[in-house]
Amino acid sequence: MTNPSFEFSRAITRRPAASIIDGLRAEDTGSPSLTGMLAAHQAYVAALKSTGAQVIELDPLEAFPDAVFVEDTALCLPQGAILMRPGAPSRMGEVAHMAPVLRDCYDDLREIKGPGHIEGGDILVTGREVLVGRSDRTDAAGVAELAEIVGEWGHSLREVFTPPGVLHFKTDCSLMDAETILSTKRLSASGCFDGYKVLDVAEGEEAAANAIRFNNLVLFPAGFPRTAEMLSNAGYEVVEIDNSDCAKLDGGMSCLSLRF
Repeated sequence: MTNPSFEFSRAITRRPAASIIDGLRAEDTGSPSLTGMLAAHQAYVAALKSTGAQVIELDPLEAFPDAVFVEDTALCLPQGAILMRPGAPSRMGEVAHMAPVLRDCYDDLREIKGPGHIEGGDILVTGREVLVGRSDRTDAAGVAELAEIVGEWGHSLREVFTPPGVLHFKTDCSLMDAETILSTKRLSASGCFDGYKVLDVAEGEEAAANAIRFNNLVLFPAGFPRTAEMLSNAGYEVVEIDNSDCAKLDGGMSCLSLRF
């Protein structure tokens, strides 16, 4: 594996539960459809598997409406995995359900013990560093504790800031390859990606910024044609996935899997 920031052999996903209609959301734009989410989730998993990766598909957790968004529970790196400490109280219990799964996958499993909070949606791992965006779900103490752990594994961590009113750092950006980042203009304008090649999403298509590079594919939310065309023209193989129901819960492509 030559590019651990986007070349993966495994992924972990969790099927959405019927309780998903009670999931957290910053703004109520209507309840997601369980049928729609299941269909989109199936397409998402199929895309991951099409690259040759093994996908661990976990059962729904009815007690945790947002548990489908597994990325927030952990950070997976080549040296080991780190269990997060979510900033949303209703999501704290999800981590205990993820712990045994990751223990089966990693010899070295660490955890954020607190008192700080940090969620995986605020962490972007590039080819050169770990970028962590402070947000309503990730605070300074959580970032500091993570920095100490990843530093032991030889990773450089840099703290940046998520735009006001945006749930997670990766709501507004995603990695296209080790040195290329897809971003909203409001985030890239902050200068946090200086030194990287930045591809700004088309105006009015800000929700397209949350995609994932997974091996040879870019899994991309459907409905943003100008940004999809830009990526295709740049040489990326884009697979569009219906994200309309996840979006009602502020979710995107990266939220739905842990990749390693």
